[in-house]
Amino acid sequence: MSLKDTLNWRYATKRMNGNKVPQEKIDNILEAIRLAPTSFGLQPFKVIVIENPELREKIFNEACQQPQVKEGSHILVFAANKKVSAEQIDEYMQLIAETRSIPVESLNDFKAMFGGIVAGTAEQNFVWTARQAYLAFGVGIVAAANEKVDATPMEGFNPAALDAILGLSEQNLSSTTILALGYRDEANDYLATAAKVRKSNNSLFDFK
Repeated sequence: MSLKDTLNWRYATKRMNGNKVPQEKIDNILEAIRLAPTSFGLQPFKVIVIENPELREKIFNEACQQPQVKEGSHILVFAANKKVSAEQIDEYMQLIAETRSIPVESLNDFKAMFGGIVAGTAEQNFVWTARQAYLAFGVGIVAAANEKVDATPMEGFNPAALDAILGLSEQNLSSTTILALGYRDEANDYLATAAKVRKSNNSLFDFK
């Protein structure tokens, strides 16, 4: 199936049938997320992979009352760094040096480019880190479709409650989005057979 066909197949699944997604498919989706582009390649976020039914029930009751949280196989919580620290940048420089077998000192000019981010406020930082999490979030949606796994992107939840359940604040993190993974329940999902609605090329693209 072509990428175009795959993207036409996918939709924001409203009801899922509870069937488990094979671990190999989960791993492929997670690897795509890991390889997603981010600014400077910093990846200033974490993805919490939740399969445990009891934890998903708690999240449903206290933070996100959307049925896919319980009906799906897994949920992925994308949580962005609230503040980017100098130590975090140092760790990234070391990772680059080790991965590419180069002296860490050779990265000093690159490291200096992070100065404005580190000096920024927590509010400024989170706006930026959340955008980076969204880049990976989008790749995860496409990767799930490529694996023929249904996915539901979610922003309609209580971030403070979800952060408390997962202990994210203590990790310098705050939740930005949830991606529920599973398989569509065609009998109960009113969108399962609905035509995809998108703007036309002429409406969306402006060619100069």
